[in-house]
Amino acid sequence: MDTPRTMPALLDEAARRFGHLPAIVDGEHRLTYAELADAARTAARAYAARGVALGDRVAIWAPNRVEYAVALLGAQVMGAAVVPLNTRYRGHEARVVLERSRASALVVTNGFLGTDFVEMLAGSVAAGDAPASDERPVPGLPDLHTVIDLGDGPHRPDTLSWDAFLAGAEGVSEADLDALVAQVTPDTVCDILFTSGTTGVPKGVMSAHRQTIGVAAVWARGASLREDDRYAVVNPFFHSFGYKAGLIAAITVGASIYPVQTFDPEGLMALVERERITVLPGAPTIFTTLINHPRRTDFDLSSLRFSIAGAASVPERLFAEMQEVLGIDAVAQAYGLTECVVATQSRPNEDPLHVAQTTGPAVPGIEVRVVDAEGTDQPIGVDGEIWLRGDNVMLGYFEDPEATADAIDPEGWLHTGDVGRLDEHGCLKITDRIKDMFIVGGFNVYPAEVENVLCAHPGVLEAAVVGIPDDRMGSVGRAYVVTRPDAGVGAAELTTWCRERLANFKVPREIVALGEFPRNAAGKILKRDLREDA
Repeated sequence: MDTPRTMPALLDEAARRFGHLPAIVDGEHRLTYAELADAARTAARAYAARGVALGDRVAIWAPNRVEYAVALLGAQVMGAAVVPLNTRYRGHEARVVLERSRASALVVTNGFLGTDFVEMLAGSVAAGDAPASDERPVPGLPDLHTVIDLGDGPHRPDTLSWDAFLAGAEGVSEADLDALVAQVTPDTVCDILFTSGTTGVPKGVMSAHRQTIGVAAVWARGASLREDDRYAVVNPFFHSFGYKAGLIAAITVGASIYPVQTFDPEGLMALVERERITVLPGAPTIFTTLINHPRRTDFDLSSLRFSIAGAASVPERLFAEMQEVLGIDAVAQAYGLTECVVATQSRPNEDPLHVAQTTGPAVPGIEVRVVDAEGTDQPIGVDGEIWLRGDNVMLGYFEDPEATADAIDPEGWLHTGDVGRLDEHGCLKITDRIKDMFIVGGFNVYPAEVENVLCAHPGVLEAAVVGIPDDRMGSVGRAYVVTRPDAGVGAAELTTWCRERLANFKVPREIVALGEFPRNAAGKILKRDLREDA
């Protein structure tokens, strides 16, 4: 059966085929596929009642929970594009994305992990940036007219509770919603995932409905995902892995989704045992933690049949231990990036040592090339830049045609900036990154963004950030700084400065002061030398 190519059609099909099956199990809160489709339509009507229009952007700043899925799907059903925000963002980081996307509505879980997200966002406005008469819920964000709080505690007067928001659906009829749904096409923008990029300026990666569903369907086929699977989604819904290869992939086949808000090893193992979880993807950090956990043998993990680990450097023995120690039947690795979420994936029944060494061949619908600096294909086993082409490569960067043209050439090839090689089986091995980006526990860190924060400190003249290997997180950041004479600033002060302005995974693990940076003849800092020093 062909997979539907719009989100409203996908939900309708899921309700028809899997209506009585559990779609999302979030503690005591459970929705069948029929109930999920109804809930999404109610949320869609509620958005319309609040003035969200076809083509608007709806931002979601929340952890994995059932309401996240309903908020996301509801926006997409009525033709809005979803803009997920990392729950670790600080106010300034979230504000930049909300400004650039011009989001008209924001769904937030205020109080998650003790954080007042709305207050943090309001407090991030620069002096003089917001007019005194600004009546919007967040000063300095004139496009943002609605803030919906999923939190369970007391609600701020400038936000709507989830229940109050949904109650507004009464103001929009089912017929009015059907008219909106009729305008949603496979090429309608479905989501915009912002990535900082090498310049440190966020760029919004746009995907159409057909692409988001296509990515999900490809991943589901590669995982042999089926309707009797119970899928624990540890990867955040705000990340393409948890969203497209998690939530949407499960919907394409009728699998049950178990959202995991935070990674608690014992809590996760208890969930696997209690609910007989069968599918558990995640960053390598998750599996190394479970393998080495002192209470691992106290839990029955025998239900696990499939896991995929990616998004960071992988210890060579990891996949073998996932099978031998955790008892997972099948393991895989994959390669992708926000601009093309699933590009390669391990073949079924692959030897775990080969899985550790390569990310598998290209998935259906994607072409992979490895080329030299002139764009000439490299022979087997020779490194080059990875280029990708296919239906699931992004539409482009939101309102940034110049950056789009830099990333995708006239023949449709996405120049990833990653370095790898192909083996004799057509499997891709990632060996380096042309871009400076490194990955901390599954999250991308772009050095330019961290360097900009460090250089904003009055005691810092220059900064350079590199990734260094870490057994648990895959990589962590090390910052090198040149400080102003007599500034008297130390590593502890700069670490605090970063923590106040950056998500915790972006904060450098180490800060090293230098008298001067190594440079080339053009004066450019030689990060290669810094990496060798690290």
